[in-house]
Amino acid sequence: MKILILGGYGVFGGRLARLLSDMPQATLLLAGRSEAKARQFCSVFTGVARVEPVGLDRRDIADALARLQPDLVVDASGPFQDYGADQYRVVESCLAQKVHYLDFADGADFVFGISRFDEAARQAGICILSGVSSFPVLTAAVLRELSRTMEIVEVEGGIAPSPYAGIGLNVMRAVVGYAGAPVKLTRAGRVGHGIGLAESRRYTIAVPGRMPLRNIRFSLVDVPDLQVLPPEHPAMTDIWMGAGPVPEALHRMLNLLAKARHLLHLPSPEPFSRLFYAVLNLMKFGEHRGGMYVHAKGTRDGEPVERSWHLLAEADDGPLIPSMAIEGIIRKALAGNWPEPGARPATHALELDDYGRLFAGRTIHSGFRDHVPHGPIYRCILGSAFDGLPEKVRELHDDVAERSWAGTASVKRGSGLLAGVIAMVFGFPKSGDPVPVSVTFSPEGGGERWTRTFGDHSFSSHQSCGVGRSSHLLVERFGIVEFGLALVVEDERLHLVPRRGSILGIPLPKFLLPRGRSFECQRDGMFCFDVEIVLRVVGLVVHYQGRLSRV
Repeated sequence: MKILILGGYGVFGGRLARLLSDMPQATLLLAGRSEAKARQFCSVFTGVARVEPVGLDRRDIADALARLQPDLVVDASGPFQDYGADQYRVVESCLAQKVHYLDFADGADFVFGISRFDEAARQAGICILSGVSSFPVLTAAVLRELSRTMEIVEVEGGIAPSPYAGIGLNVMRAVVGYAGAPVKLTRAGRVGHGIGLAESRRYTIAVPGRMPLRNIRFSLVDVPDLQVLPPEHPAMTDIWMGAGPVPEALHRMLNLLAKARHLLHLPSPEPFSRLFYAVLNLMKFGEHRGGMYVHAKGTRDGEPVERSWHLLAEADDGPLIPSMAIEGIIRKALAGNWPEPGARPATHALELDDYGRLFAGRTIHSGFRDHVPHGPIYRCILGSAFDGLPEKVRELHDDVAERSWAGTASVKRGSGLLAGVIAMVFGFPKSGDPVPVSVTFSPEGGGERWTRTFGDHSFSSHQSCGVGRSSHLLVERFGIVEFGLALVVEDERLHLVPRRGSILGIPLPKFLLPRGRSFECQRDGMFCFDVEIVLRVVGLVVHYQGRLSRV
């Protein structure tokens, strides 16, 4: 297969080329206005696919198709919102030459309008698919899966890229261009408008049993999903899609520009795109992780139901996801399974199982969550991952009634003066081995009071499901001090990892959060715990471990 990639050395085109690098059947014509840049990209390309640099202005696409004779054209250039009156020049040229066409278009109007070429594409025997990216292909696949168990009424979703992902200048131009401009969407059962980047929501992406992302601010973006998904779900009354770029300070600056443009009728801030692009690519700090979510509300058998799908991608695997939809289509085509002829948005190009195969072997994890307002705390937080816990760990947590467990433990206290003061304030036990231990769990205030007794010394804390910025975290409160803990299932252990903290509601900086390793597991048929609390500068505060059985 000979594949002409417009913008082939750019962000999305370059990532697609790398995803296809293991395919000896593929010849990749990497095209762009700068042949020198195309040659530079090809010179460092590794893989068995053949690559060729091509200097090409999209205005000359008709002559290029006749000369190069590709089997498939992939438009990875953009911004599609700025293609002007002749926005479908490449599509029309592909039709004339009977060449298959795919694009990364993120402009809702561009993708929605592609169906005008459906009859011509059918007659030519080619497929023309627009919007072949996470928005809307992956979103649509998730909603189809959700629709198996519910009638979807409201949808909210978002993408949170890693701060190290990097975006192209054309993407930044597109985003800044519609900041403060009307964005067509379905709201309250009617076609209406939101204001691009001026409407914001917060959400925590948390795949069951995995380390969640931090609570992120998402702002409304103009993506194809807003127009192409509602017709596929007749009961849908509301849809909202956002992006959560970091750092949040830059994000909020974009929010302010969008609101100012809307309220004061200012011109588009698009001329500042290069400045935002430079700043965003300089301010790279924080966790190298990204994610995506789709949250749906609806009904099942006449009863309200709420479900969500979460995706986490670690390190450099996350930035590849937008290019994977086209990779998936190409791999299926090379196996003899081309999409049906016609021109349409790519919402049905792939199913969730197809993405599962594309994610295999990468640090990309996804899962569904059912909204459960009541029930055992740990089950509510862990969702489907709870059932994968060892039997005794499940038994200890899978209850809402008052209960007690008892056993033996060993305790080691820190030796420093400051460590001793902190341990005394929190009521941690003194060193000892072995020490009889018991834990009583009592329902209290929508959560549980944990009273731990080591020998003749007791201390307690209150645990509950986090809300707001602590959503999907276990919140443990010691008097005026509160910690948000992630519940992570790994190596048959339940790890408790501090993610947030506060004193009297005032957030603690990250460096003041407890460190050390804390987990629960099962050994020799008994519940076992290992809690290590370490603070920067202070060092070890306390380390207690032991085993319990139900009384």
